[in-house]
Amino acid sequence: MSHADDGEHPRSLARPRALRPGDRVAVLSVSSPADPARLEVGLDVLRFAGLEPVVYPSARDSGSMRRYLAGDDRMRTGDLRAALLDPGIAGIVFATGGSGAQRTLEAMDWDGIPGLPPKVLAGYSDVTAILEAAASKLGWASLLSPMADSAGPAAHYSFGSMLRALMHPERATSICYQQAKTITGGTASGVTLGGNLTLLTASLGTPTSWPARGGILLVEEEHEEDYRLDRMLTQLRRSGYLDGVAGVIAGTFAGCGEPDAVEAIITERLGGLGVPVIAWANVGHGGYFQSFPVGVAAELDAGARTLRLADSPLRPADGGPRAGAGSLAGGAAAVEPA
Repeated sequence: MSHADDGEHPRSLARPRALRPGDRVAVLSVSSPADPARLEVGLDVLRFAGLEPVVYPSARDSGSMRRYLAGDDRMRTGDLRAALLDPGIAGIVFATGGSGAQRTLEAMDWDGIPGLPPKVLAGYSDVTAILEAAASKLGWASLLSPMADSAGPAAHYSFGSMLRALMHPERATSICYQQAKTITGGTASGVTLGGNLTLLTASLGTPTSWPARGGILLVEEEHEEDYRLDRMLTQLRRSGYLDGVAGVIAGTFAGCGEPDAVEAIITERLGGLGVPVIAWANVGHGGYFQSFPVGVAAELDAGARTLRLADSPLRPADGGPRAGAGSLAGGAAAVEPA
């Protein structure tokens, strides 16, 4: 699926409706088991926002198949499919990341889902693979954001950013990365995409990979050695994934070694693409996480370190503009109420 044809302005994918107080929101895992205590806090956050979290079995599974998987593949795909097909579920806030989303996608039955009205999917890390699939297979925009069991000293900021984008998207059309650094200056227009570097690399060659041509690409990572970052970025280059990318936002690289060494790799592997690039944007692991729309037309100003969206991340709940109208000129599973 192309982001924009040659000579055309970038167009957003189909944007889901914003969430409203009283909406039922699925909480499930496509990856690893969630931390029970942190999950309960996240569920309370959703309730405080006026939403009704509906907890699916995978969110509560403690690793019944393997310690790093929330249930077996059938459980995870069943929960995801049930939430997508249920008209009473307004959106999905994933319980956690970890590992397992690629297995979920391998086993996923998409029959009957394409053509349904889009609903918002919100998560990051391992969930990157699911957001890619939503874009490539369904044509849906989504939200790279904290998840139900996200925690840490900046959780109040991160959850606030997520809830603003989910419930008041008209207030989330201008994103400023104040602490970022310009690697290559200039401006670029394109459709936002990307996420966790490991997951983007792991999806290469699969039917759900969504290449960066014509897009503004986000990459972020945690706890990877410098040589592995270099290798993954090189793989993106060699595979053709980066061909025609319009601009790059490098987010957080928490626990990935000395910042100067990481920045040197980003500069050498991404700065040499000849497109606007910024580094150390507060998106991703280990910091004050600004939620990032996936599949939305935007303009990156690398010098000012800002991202201006042509459309709000979701359609305003009052009806708002038609999905994707904006452009830039120049098997059911049993659930329990939480």
